[in-house]
Amino acid sequence: MAKETGRKLIAQNKKARHDYHILDTYEAGLVLTGTEVKSLRQGRASLVDGFAQLDGGEAWLHNVHIPEYSQGTWTNHAARRKRKLLLHRAEIDKLVAKTQETGHTLVPLALYFKDGRAKVEVALAKGKKEYDKRQTLREKQDRRESDRAISAARRRQRA
Repeated sequence: MAKETGRKLIAQNKKARHDYHILDTYEAGLVLTGTEVKSLRQGRASLVDGFAQLDGGEAWLHNVHIPEYSQGTWTNHAARRKRKLLLHRAEIDKLVAKTQETGHTLVPLALYFKDGRAKVEVALAKGKKEYDKRQTLREKQDRRESDRAISAARRRQRA
């Protein structure tokens, strides 16, 4: 069997980028059971309500939904159990210091396989206010309109 290479995206949390200012991102491994890995290989997972928490010098991922493996037996896993994140000690210490500041939290951005191993991209984030969300949407819309105008002008030049 050939070794897997590259990055295969399983799930993405697009809402996190809308609701939070992303300050820093970290790639972490996951401690999973066999049926969880098989379920992920089928491309089934949801990061929508997920968050990470630091306690006892360890990082834990909560509320990430990995559905039960369809061919699993009594060895199947619980869909929303807490899962341990594998981070370096220095990264955990840095995150502990930063998450103690008010308004900072850890949110999962993406779940993927990298060279055959399940990884999660965790972000240190600060919650956006409602006006920040509107401002972000407005900037995105303005950027889209300017890109359309530029491409239309280029099309007119070529014709």
